[in-house]
Amino acid sequence: MNDLSSTAPSIGASFNEITQLIITARQRAVQAVNTELIELHWQVGAYISRKIEAAEWGDGVVAQLATHLALTQPGLRGFTQRNLFRMRQFYETYKDDAIVTALLSQLPWTQNLIILNQSKRPEEREFYLRMAIQEKWSSRELERQLKAALFERSVISPLKVSPLVRQMHPEAMSVFKDTYMVEFLDLAHGHVEADLHGGLLRRLRDFLIELGRDFCFIGSQYPLQVGGRDFALDLLFFHRGLNCLVAIELKVGRFEPEYLGKLDFYLEALDRNVRKPHENPALGVLLCASKDDEVVEYALNRSLSPALIAEYQTQLPDKKLLQAKLHEFYALNADE
Repeated sequence: MNDLSSTAPSIGASFNEITQLIITARQRAVQAVNTELIELHWQVGAYISRKIEAAEWGDGVVAQLATHLALTQPGLRGFTQRNLFRMRQFYETYKDDAIVTALLSQLPWTQNLIILNQSKRPEEREFYLRMAIQEKWSSRELERQLKAALFERSVISPLKVSPLVRQMHPEAMSVFKDTYMVEFLDLAHGHVEADLHGGLLRRLRDFLIELGRDFCFIGSQYPLQVGGRDFALDLLFFHRGLNCLVAIELKVGRFEPEYLGKLDFYLEALDRNVRKPHENPALGVLLCASKDDEVVEYALNRSLSPALIAEYQTQLPDKKLLQAKLHEFYALNADE
């Protein structure tokens, strides 16, 4: 009995290693299949494109090709007339962009189609390709981010951070957002901080997806003791890529400059009493219902803490309005 119990941990570790080998091999196999599928769609699209461009084929020939494939390759799926034209569009959209072309095989065909069909600009397509790869979004989450106009918001409203964030965590600019969508909370118009806080905890998985892939939840109302007094930080996370604690304070009203003082205090307490020696200094996020960008700029300009101010929105934005603003933004910059 003693021999069995003493060997059980090592056997369990061995089993876990084999399980991980299987999982890794399966992931590589799935990626290999996907790469081949994307390459096939690319080649078919290129062939059809060249035939049509040379006036050797018309749309009717593509319809005949779809019928031919259905008859001669029973069980073959995804090669309908409509999809064959999508393959042509896929090739013609990306054929002259070698950098973006290298990204395509890292996403499934379905997600490539979502980006292709719903993005209007080359830079928008590249943005969503990179984000979907980085965050490993499902098709559903990719659709949500497109509806939430993440690209438009990123261009029109860049992130506002203190100078110390740029100095200590320059990569944070690609991690955090100026606005976080929490429409999944179904918050009422007159919600209070407890409603927001409780909703985020109940829908923590959705909130983590909205925050980004490398965020890990540590605690709610995280206790901090300074001197003889006890304090509670709304939400505490850890970001693996930045290798630092991330403190989030929630405000259901408009951003006020004095909020930064409390956040600075919490960051100092985290760095002195919670941060481990190998970790970078903590970052702070004030998540407010609204903010005046000029007030935020003034407040952050001389801040001595690595902090940033962001908004949360309880409803998906009007994407058409944001697209119009984006058009104006590009037009203004083109004139400069």
